[in-house]
Amino acid sequence: MTTRPRHIAHLHLHAVPNKERYDDAVELMSDITPHVQALPPHAVRLDLTSALRYFDLSPYDLVQLAKLRLKALYDIDSSAGLAANRTLAAMAADASTPGDTTWIPDGQAAAWLHPRPLTALPGIGHTTATTLGRYGLHTIGQIATTPTATLQRIVGANPARLLAERAQGHDPHPVTPQEPAAHLAADLVLERDCLDPARHHRAVLGLADRIGQRLRGEHRTTRRLTLTVRYADHSSTHRTRTLTEPTDHSPTLTTTALELLHTLGLQRARVRALTLRADDLRPAHHAHRQLSLDPTEDRARAAEAAADRARHRFGTTAVHPATLADNRHHHRATLLTG
Repeated sequence: MTTRPRHIAHLHLHAVPNKERYDDAVELMSDITPHVQALPPHAVRLDLTSALRYFDLSPYDLVQLAKLRLKALYDIDSSAGLAANRTLAAMAADASTPGDTTWIPDGQAAAWLHPRPLTALPGIGHTTATTLGRYGLHTIGQIATTPTATLQRIVGANPARLLAERAQGHDPHPVTPQEPAAHLAADLVLERDCLDPARHHRAVLGLADRIGQRLRGEHRTTRRLTLTVRYADHSSTHRTRTLTEPTDHSPTLTTTALELLHTLGLQRARVRALTLRADDLRPAHHAHRQLSLDPTEDRARAAEAAADRARHRFGTTAVHPATLADNRHHHRATLLTG
């Protein structure tokens, strides 16, 4: 069986003001993939492999989405590296100018690595580089073509093995994920200020549907929803509601989210972004659902499960609520969702 290639992203966060904002950024990344590793104070590592099908994006475009989220929601600029493993991704991030992304496609690691100086390899300091330089070894390519036995005589057995692996672009270690996110969030950042209540309504419908998909995909439920609306003047308001029982059912989430929207009274508000956040998460198998004699709900849940299977197989755009059809064709926006 063919092994699916990994896609690891390493993000450098520029000018993060404090630990609280850094923690917010890490949580935001966990809305894209559960495989997130915090590297405080100014970096975060993501394994995007399992998220590509969900978002139906290329690895590069998914990294751009992550960077856009950081900028749009927290005003955090970032640069990134994208590669097949942690070491290459970190090196690519180090080589990226502020705001840019360096992608090392699968199969091109050697061509990218070999011209670079030894000090570009993680863990290779000035002393080791100076020692190797005395033997005429100045670039990663020269290390990659040097016999391991020769490297062992110069730097010792264990350092030589690690050096040879990194020079070849190998790193078998996985991204170590954090604990499951304490919340899930879906966000919509509009390209221009919006006064149209109908668009606000459709936006919330889309966010609730995305939250439901993510909850079911992670086999979790939520007991509390919060809707936050950000305005053209950078102010924001929010409303929170506790559900009668934990759920992952999109119609229930949609009903609650729309009730929150209506309590905000946005008839003349210049809206720039909306965020729907699900809190009080718990494993789905721990949730108890009130029994109902109405077969309509059972049919709705069966249809929802079938739609989830179609999305998993064909991508997230394969199935969407009919009420969002106009939303997909009549305005341009950036949907930032976990």
